[in-house]
Amino acid sequence: MISRHPHAFDLALATALTGGAFALYQMTAARVPTPQLTTADVLGAALAMVAIAGRRRWPRTLLLVVVAGVIGHNAVTQHGHPLLVLACGFVAYTVAVTTDRRTALSLAAGCGVAVYVGNAVAHGHPASFQSLPTLFFIGMATAFGDATRSRRAYLAEVEERARRAEQTREEEAQRRVIQERLRIARELHDVVAHHIAVISVQAAAASHLLDKRPEQVRPALDLIRHAGDDVLKELSSIVGVLRQSDDPVVSTEPVPGLSRLPALLETVAAAGLVVTVDTTGDERQLPAVTDLAAYRIVQEALTNAHKHGTGSASLSLAWTAGGLTITVANDVAAGRGPGSGYGIVGMRERAAAADGTLSVEETTDGRFTVRSALFSREK
Repeated sequence: MISRHPHAFDLALATALTGGAFALYQMTAARVPTPQLTTADVLGAALAMVAIAGRRRWPRTLLLVVVAGVIGHNAVTQHGHPLLVLACGFVAYTVAVTTDRRTALSLAAGCGVAVYVGNAVAHGHPASFQSLPTLFFIGMATAFGDATRSRRAYLAEVEERARRAEQTREEEAQRRVIQERLRIARELHDVVAHHIAVISVQAAAASHLLDKRPEQVRPALDLIRHAGDDVLKELSSIVGVLRQSDDPVVSTEPVPGLSRLPALLETVAAAGLVVTVDTTGDERQLPAVTDLAAYRIVQEALTNAHKHGTGSASLSLAWTAGGLTITVANDVAAGRGPGSGYGIVGMRERAAAADGTLSVEETTDGRFTVRSALFSREK
């Protein structure tokens, strides 16, 4: 209620305090002899009411006006005005809440000095003890307002930090989801593209041989069946990664690596791609991420060579002290259109994930080369 209608609350508070003060005066005057209210007393009450009601709109101006009213009323009547003293406290609190500490303390100190000097001059004595209540209210209200402002600023900072932390967590979660989607898409592409290419070639060969040489259809069908089994196994392995931690079955299929390179070469050879392999250096065990990246890069490069080449390709594995350099080259068949490009993107991502590099080059004479440098150190 107060936060939604602060000015209405201040007006109600000012009216209640002023009305209560006059009611208390009437009750006291009915029991004991009480000095009559003067014009200065009524004007002081009106000024106090205006100051309390408008303290949120013009806090600094009203603080100076109320202090001047306190000094003037004391000079005219030779006594203090309770409502004006109370108004000094309310307005000083508002000033401290809405301004910085240095400004609030400067205004409070200046007003305190003005009240003390004004009362001392009005009473003709340097020791003006009548100003102590006003000084006390101004000082206490300023200290309380400064503490309130500091607490609000602290809570606002805490809320802002929490908001930024939550935003950062959401962005990080979104980034991880995107990375995981890209990883799964890359893995599916590498698995499916190779085996489907083999199946497609063998199905075309079987269809061609069915009428002319039916006895040669069975090997093609066997190869199609083996390729289908392989792709189903690898898809099952990928899906196993996506299982929840409480799923009763978790895939135990080993992660593909260069140890499966002979089987890959047999598959592409059966599909009709002649691959010349050249290995130099001492072979060693690679980290799991690097081993998988090397296998997938060779698989994708040979698949592209089979789809877009002339039926032959060369594979070079150069082992060095720092890691492994893979080079796959083939002649591009005439009339073959460009691929989707996802295979090359996937190979680059594979190499980058293994802290390696990958470059692709196509010469003017139709020679297409994929070269990747992978490192054997643990990341």
